Amino acid sequence: MQQDSQHNDEYTIQVQDKAPVDLAKPVKIHPPKGGKGANQYPPNDRIYVREVKGRVETMRRLLGFALMALFLMLPWLTYQGEQAILLNIFEQRFRIFGLTLWPQDLTILAWLFMVAAFALFLVTTLWGRVWCGFTCPQTTWTFIFMWFERKIEGSRHQRMKLDQRPMDADKFIRKTLKHLAWLLVALFTALTFVGYFTDIRALFSEFFVLQSSAWAVGFVLFFTFATYGNAGWMREIMCTHICPYARFQSAMFDKDTFIVAYDEKRGEPRGPRGRKVEPSKLGLGDCIDCNLCVQVCPTGIDIRNGLQYECINCGACIDACDNVMEKMGYPKKLISFTTERRLQGGETKVWRLKSVGYGLALLALGALLVLDVVFRVPLELDVVRDRNTLYRENQQGFIENVYQLRIMNKSQQAQVYSIHATGIEDLEYIGPAQVEVAGGEVHIVPITVAIDPYFLSASLVEINFTVTAESDSRVSRQTQSNFISR
Repeated sequence: MQQDSQHNDEYTIQVQDKAPVDLAKPVKIHPPKGGKGANQYPPNDRIYVREVKGRVETMRRLLGFALMALFLMLPWLTYQGEQAILLNIFEQRFRIFGLTLWPQDLTILAWLFMVAAFALFLVTTLWGRVWCGFTCPQTTWTFIFMWFERKIEGSRHQRMKLDQRPMDADKFIRKTLKHLAWLLVALFTALTFVGYFTDIRALFSEFFVLQSSAWAVGFVLFFTFATYGNAGWMREIMCTHICPYARFQSAMFDKDTFIVAYDEKRGEPRGPRGRKVEPSKLGLGDCIDCNLCVQVCPTGIDIRNGLQYECINCGACIDACDNVMEKMGYPKKLISFTTERRLQGGETKVWRLKSVGYGLALLALGALLVLDVVFRVPLELDVVRDRNTLYRENQQGFIENVYQLRIMNKSQQAQVYSIHATGIEDLEYIGPAQVEVAGGEVHIVPITVAIDPYFLSASLVEINFTVTAESDSRVSRQTQSNFISR
């Protein structure tokens, strides 16, 4: 401690001998001034984010545009004459192009969710919170809402001035147009999202003529106001206080994880200076303390304070700082995507025990998902006995049992199935030998099995029912049931 104190004293004296330096001042967030009765503690959603341009911002916009286009386009695609992606919860049937998933296919969804989770873990271990900054729907919609805000209310400085002045006609019109634009975007988003779960063409045609069902209208309105509230008002509160990923992602970080970081050794001590002044002569680092990195941050943090869980790795501060460095004639990447180990002068290890473990787990789960889909039989068979009559004797003296075969065609094409009953010698099958079942439908077939009592060795014996597709003998299911004689 004494050595540190002595070192700090020497450092202070050295700086003071060269030139007086204005040390870094606390970052100021400029909320609008409230009138009488306004909140004493300005909410975080009044952060005024400055627009920034640069290579990272361009990449983020292009990726966001591609993902948004994919989100808007997918429910409108058709496959074999039907909506390509339809997650029908009421009918308990998910149709994804040529694949139809039923509750019996829950393992496929479980593998899919686990693959997505471990992919997120691997990406986080390697590149930090790039999901949050570049692909998260909350971030994408927030930046869309901020774009409308800038176009209608003006730049950061103009928005601050607009909120500070009393209500007048111009302010009322701008605020009304902004919120109207937000609501329209949120409504279109909600309609598209609900369109993944119902016929999207019918939804759009019926919604605006007030012919939609109460369920459809309720969900559309719910997601409209949820999007409007999340992207328009809550914004970074979702990322810093509500989203669980912001809380547990730090457990996946280490010194080799790529993060948005400030090079303190190069930038400190920070302070203002002229463009033509050599910073070394003033005892300063490259940071001119312009606070632009704070003004462009959507969560309102100062990246110069070190790694913080509020940082979503959007890279806006990188572009802002690079633009300043370019104007000052300094090298770029004072703020950059880097690792803690690299900042300390070491070599980053991309593949280490943690990332290799997540990678192997991801490969294993992906293989299980592929195997489950490849070896999935698109046919399901359930047999239900008639509960009203356990057995009966017909005119020939044969014992009869009545069953219902529930044949589920899990493909999207109509199939013809043959039905066979086996397991007891000389049984008589009474019912259709073949049935045609439409794609993605369930067909119930009532049948009767009659057996001569001479061939029954016990009062309760097992009987097998087999259903096989005529087009492909590999698509076959066999189910056992009981035959009761007394």
